[in-house]
Amino acid sequence: MKRKASAVWQGGLKDGKGRISTDSGVLDNSQYSFSTRFEEGKGTNPEELIAAAHAGCFSMALSGQLGNAGLTADSINTTAAVTLDKTDAGFTITNRQGAGCEPGCISNRRQ
Repeated sequence: MKRKASAVWQGGLKDGKGRISTDSGVLDNSQYSFSTRFEEGKGTNPEELIAAAHAGCFSMALSGQLGNAGLTADSINTTAAVTLDKTDAGFTITNRQGAGCEPGCISNRRQ
């Protein structure tokens, strides 16, 4: 399985802007910029997309494990977080909170 995405960046780091797209079309020239990554600007950023991918993967894997146990989840609500901080070496991901769900995030029924 191969999945692809692309990004286009125009301009300088702080005054530039970019667009992210995926072959599936779910992201189609979605805007990102310095302010969406390091401030609270409107748009997405790479760290948010990593967290979303992690949460989605965890939810599907948990659903599969529940199915192996004869259970079907009516709903699995998963959260994941990625923290980007400035260090002496530059910006780096300093914390990747594993995807998971709180008690009560799954409502089950037997298959």
